[in-house]
Amino acid sequence: MTENTVVITEVHEPSMTAGEAELLLFALDRSRAQFAWKCGGLDAAGLGKAYPPSAMTLGGLLKHLALVEDAQVAVHVTGRPFGPPWHAIGAAGSDVGDWAWQSAADDAPEELYALWRGAVQRSRAAWTAAIADGGLDQPSKFAGDSGQAPNLRRFLVDLHDEYARHVGHADLLREAVDGLVGEDPPQ
Repeated sequence: MTENTVVITEVHEPSMTAGEAELLLFALDRSRAQFAWKCGGLDAAGLGKAYPPSAMTLGGLLKHLALVEDAQVAVHVTGRPFGPPWHAIGAAGSDVGDWAWQSAADDAPEELYALWRGAVQRSRAAWTAAIADGGLDQPSKFAGDSGQAPNLRRFLVDLHDEYARHVGHADLLREAVDGLVGEDPPQ
């Protein structure tokens, strides 16, 4: 695997009678695989290409989704502090989201791919451990203004929704970069 590849482990269909957690994790991994395929193998020019009026780029998407993966884990699943590189920029601040989109242009493709792959690995491990330790009905580590903590199911669905939204963006951006089209990565 080259450093400009974001291929994640092959996604296998769950059984026809799989439980809720297995199906939700499968849906998330399928969306991750589609996203990885749409972003993979590009150089800095390909990752940095915007299509006005949007300033969105595939590199920005990679860094944004790495942040989303790590934020979901830190804030909702484990309650542990953010790790690198987010801790250095005060990831709890409101402007970190903009920073991820804008600073991606300064990052080498290898850095962006590694950042996203690492975030996905950390996220998978945290979700697997949390589900094994109490399932999706357990409260998250986050409590809203009411003091009530939504269950983990809510945040797993939110994470999948984030990918569903951005896989569509990545599909359009990638087609404009080099014509790559299709729904599922080659097996």
